[in-house]
Amino acid sequence: MIQAENVVKLFDGFRALDGASLTVPTGSVYGLVGPNGAGKSTIIRHLTGIYRQDSGSVQMNGENVWENPALKEKIAAIPDDWFYFNPSTVRDMMRFYRGFYPRFSMERYEKLKEVFQIDEKRVIRRLSKGMQKQVAFWLTLCCMPDFLILDEPVDGLDPVMRRQVWSLVMGDVSQNGTTVLVSSHNLRELEDVCDHVGIMDHGKVLVERSLEQLQDNMVKLQVVFPEGVTEVPAELPTLHASKTGRVHTLIMRMNAAEAEKMVSAYHPLLAEAVPLTLEEIFIYELGGVDYEVKDILL
Repeated sequence: MIQAENVVKLFDGFRALDGASLTVPTGSVYGLVGPNGAGKSTIIRHLTGIYRQDSGSVQMNGENVWENPALKEKIAAIPDDWFYFNPSTVRDMMRFYRGFYPRFSMERYEKLKEVFQIDEKRVIRRLSKGMQKQVAFWLTLCCMPDFLILDEPVDGLDPVMRRQVWSLVMGDVSQNGTTVLVSSHNLRELEDVCDHVGIMDHGKVLVERSLEQLQDNMVKLQVVFPEGVTEVPAELPTLHASKTGRVHTLIMRMNAAEAEKMVSAYHPLLAEAVPLTLEEIFIYELGGVDYEVKDILL
């Protein structure tokens, strides 16, 4: 289990983390989402032991991460800007990783060579961005980590390779019980792989639930009211409402059954619940219309 409690981190008086708390269950895939500047990369650097919190605690399986070499041998990460030594080849970096991770699997390294099909003698800095990211996955997955921390992990990969690396990661989750935390702006992709989601903003984790609970706590309802009812009744507790022709689309913080029952009092001609995507939940949890794309007239 990964657990951060009331983590505070200040940089020159700015609170990058303002009491952030999150819990990632063992063997789960946890998606951490939020707008730019929300504090996602900062909390990730605490989870990997790069930053030390000013207050609060950061633990994995009940052990503090900071200055804990034995625990860090079980943590592997792929940051958004993956590090490698400038003159190094793939095989050079493999030796570097093997020196830090006692469980580094050469057997797996050889098997993944067939998956990624990159010449291990090539200098990494001369590879494309997508190929460098493939190398990062190749080496990181050979570390056989208990905890895998990913920050924008598939940025730069083509669709086929994205599917391949997610297949490898999910295989580790199901076969080895690997606990994965992934931060990404690609919410559609997270929806396919995550079973838990945390929504972060202004240095705090605002919402943290299983994806199923998150989707069950908010509903999109498409409603056609009877003739004469042109506006959404003020009594309906809507987070956001829009209209196309006679069809009103209502976003409500409740489950579908509750929303349909509430709207039925107005005898609608049509009332149909539509599942929300993770992207829509993200927008409305963070303030609804304030986070929508705005038309600017020049």
